[in-house]
Amino acid sequence: MTGNGEGTAAGGISPLPGAPPRHPLRAPDALQDHGGGPTAHEHLGYRGPSACTAAGITYRQLDYWARTQLVQPSIRPAHGSGTQRLYSFQDILVLKIVKRLLDAGVSLQSIRTAVRALRSADLTELAGLTLMSDGATVYRCESPEELAELLRGGRGVFGIAVGAVWGDVEAALSRLQAERVDTGEVVSGGHPSDELARRRQRGAR
Repeated sequence: MTGNGEGTAAGGISPLPGAPPRHPLRAPDALQDHGGGPTAHEHLGYRGPSACTAAGITYRQLDYWARTQLVQPSIRPAHGSGTQRLYSFQDILVLKIVKRLLDAGVSLQSIRTAVRALRSADLTELAGLTLMSDGATVYRCESPEELAELLRGGRGVFGIAVGAVWGDVEAALSRLQAERVDTGEVVSGGHPSDELARRRQRGAR
């Protein structure tokens, strides 16, 4: 194993970017568009303040990561003064994972490798993925067997369940302002339970 994010783990588990999954990973059923189209996340974008809140980072971090090309907005980058960056759900998911990796002391080079892999993956592949790191290298584990194989070496590692981060980001964004990618229409945030309460109040009048 090397410390540059490109090493090979004992037992053959690949560091990011690993081999394509043997079985495609799926997002939780509640997040699927049952009509067979893209998920609702792909229709919405989020400006900087919403991205920061959902990812748990400061605007200064967001701006620095964009300028250093660590995590750039995939929908709309900033072009001169007055232009608002627009981040996708997947961008914000990656931002929150980067924050956790940095807080754990993972090397920046390994984080950049992880970011490239996460950004290139299909959104529906990410929910079932677990990232493991020993602080030097980031590995993708796609099954309990691979996770056990990595732990068997006795090295100190920590893990990030991407599905759990997905849930945190989605819950946060549900309360924040978004923007429709196709029309630019502003979509106000609001938790489904809040909307249900409003409907009940209207019905009681």
